[in-house]
Amino acid sequence: MSSIPTLRLNDGVTIPQLGFGVWQVSAEEAVSAVSTALEAGYRHIDTAAMYRNEEGVGKAIKESGIARDDLFITTKLWNDSHESGDCRTALQTSLDKLGTDHVDLYLIHWPAERKYGDAYIEAWDTMQQLQSEGLIRSIGVSNFNEPHLDRLNGATPSVNQIEMHPSFNQSDLRAVLTERGIAPEAWSPLGHAKDLEHETLATIAEQTGRTAAQVILRWHLQIGNIVIPKSVTPSRIVENFDVASFQLSDDQVAEINEISCGNRIGPDPAVAEF
Repeated sequence: MSSIPTLRLNDGVTIPQLGFGVWQVSAEEAVSAVSTALEAGYRHIDTAAMYRNEEGVGKAIKESGIARDDLFITTKLWNDSHESGDCRTALQTSLDKLGTDHVDLYLIHWPAERKYGDAYIEAWDTMQQLQSEGLIRSIGVSNFNEPHLDRLNGATPSVNQIEMHPSFNQSDLRAVLTERGIAPEAWSPLGHAKDLEHETLATIAEQTGRTAAQVILRWHLQIGNIVIPKSVTPSRIVENFDVASFQLSDDQVAEINEISCGNRIGPDPAVAEF
């Protein structure tokens, strides 16, 4: 079993740098996918209320027999629950579905300011209270640009989960996050598999005797990203976990850094309408 590195967040919480994501996975599929991931050695599972699969994730965790203290569970607050009372209710609903009395990381899924204005600021204030009550170990955000971060009060987010992959490596935003002590976490870390076809990655995969996917995930780890690949294919789940037993050279990391070309796949948080 590979030894996955960990990062110490700005609030002292330790997070496995490689996790398993379940976006676009049904509740039923989540049971088998998360079970396979846990068997492979993953201990960091990332879900969200909007994914509608928290119950499946919770079932897989319960059936695994793994002690809760050995797991790191992330879920996210959806956009329609930013107001104080709604935020508290949403978290409790997620806890009930996951079958746990706390989550290790709770994220505001999107700032959603085009539809809900500055309600995310109220959500952030409420999350700090929920953290003080022991329902959340670490609080963070997702899909936040620098202006969104500037408007938050109190605690600095521990994590900002954003779209990041070789063809959209977000170097400018990552630099901002590093300066503020916020850990960058990558969703769509393989660029919806499109980045796998890049010639540079194919060459480095051949040089290292690894797959292009493994090379990309290793690159994320080496530049300091938390990374949460998703798959429902057992062989790929196992393959994606086996990235701690090799290193990319500095030159190889630099070559992958050069792939970035502004290839955003998901919505721009600044203009997203939901």
